[in-house]
Amino acid sequence: MIVAGFILLAVGAADLVRQFAPRRWIGYLTVTVVLLLLGSVSDALLPMALALVVGALWVWSMPTERPAPLGFWPAVLLAVVSVGAVVGLSARPDAGLIGAVWRLRSPFGEVPFDLALLALGAGVFLLESANLVVRAALDGEHTWRPADPAATPVTAVADTAAAPDTAAAPETAAASETAAATQTDAEVASAPRDPRGGFKGGRLIGPLERILVLILTLAAAYPILAAMLAAKGIVRFPEISRDGETGARAEYFLVGSLVSWVIALGAAFLVWWAAHS
Repeated sequence: MIVAGFILLAVGAADLVRQFAPRRWIGYLTVTVVLLLLGSVSDALLPMALALVVGALWVWSMPTERPAPLGFWPAVLLAVVSVGAVVGLSARPDAGLIGAVWRLRSPFGEVPFDLALLALGAGVFLLESANLVVRAALDGEHTWRPADPAATPVTAVADTAAAPDTAAAPETAAASETAAATQTDAEVASAPRDPRGGFKGGRLIGPLERILVLILTLAAAYPILAAMLAAKGIVRFPEISRDGETGARAEYFLVGSLVSWVIALGAAFLVWWAAHS
């Protein structure tokens, strides 16, 4: 399970760096140092090195600025590797230097270091990496996405500015072009640069939802889990009911939600299996 823990932790930490670190190379260096320290004190340098390689391949195959070139398949391969590492590899009898001093108690009993690292890696992966997986799934199915309302006014202003009155005097036309260009530049400068700009509620709701699914599943609180998932559908029902004949919003909601839930339930399965194996 230590292999899956390091892999998920490396991938999840790399995606957090890509999303939030102002200088990515400092974030990547910090993640590498932390993983190196963890691998050294837990006598797991080989799993740590493998995790660094997998993290680098993940960053290359799942970019944040454009659609993933390999689509949804890197996530499938990562899931296969993680499940194989947990199911196929037995627990280690010794956790190195940190194993001699590691003591972590829970309501379910003693938590070994390898299991704690796996749970940490699964939780970190659910924060940002799962968002990339959901996005890749939506792109792969060519699912409709909500349009950015801020893009339309800027386009309209630009189109208006590009067509001055040709019947006006040369001086008036030149002045109109200058004023329109100035207004257009101001509008473009004030407009969001990211096409996904505005309030990105999904980036906050998705990770919180997945963490709750993970915790409730491990705690066997299935009625609460079912109520939470049903509440999400009820909250989204007014928006979906205005979908019309295309069903685009309903498809967007179903694909995104189901993929997100499968990822969270898969992470809970990994932790549960490792705890009971």
